[in-house]
Amino acid sequence: MQINENVFIENDNLEWEVVGTGVKRKIMAYDDSLMVVKVQFETGGIGIVHQHYHSQITHIESGVFEVEINGNKKVLKANDAFQIPTNILHGVVCLQSGVLIDVFSPMREEFIK
Repeated sequence: MQINENVFIENDNLEWEVVGTGVKRKIMAYDDSLMVVKVQFETGGIGIVHQHYHSQITHIESGVFEVEINGNKKVLKANDAFQIPTNILHGVVCLQSGVLIDVFSPMREEFIK
């Protein structure tokens, strides 16, 4: 079983990983069945359209994003959320710098190095 060793996670102790132009992430916590990831976007940053077998729920902590799910686009802002079923194409464009909190089930093993 994969599990984050820490049961108390302090944001300031976690390193950012650059994952694209204007996009970086922190792995907050995980076990085999669940993962929480913080993703910070600069204005204009893009989460390219992709799909994966993991279920995903994303909370918009701050900023404004154009969210695309299965070809449908909607502008969402801080305190909104969206849900992505398994294997559905999705992506985001950051319209105003902000942070997304992604929750995946099961965990994204490819995110752990």
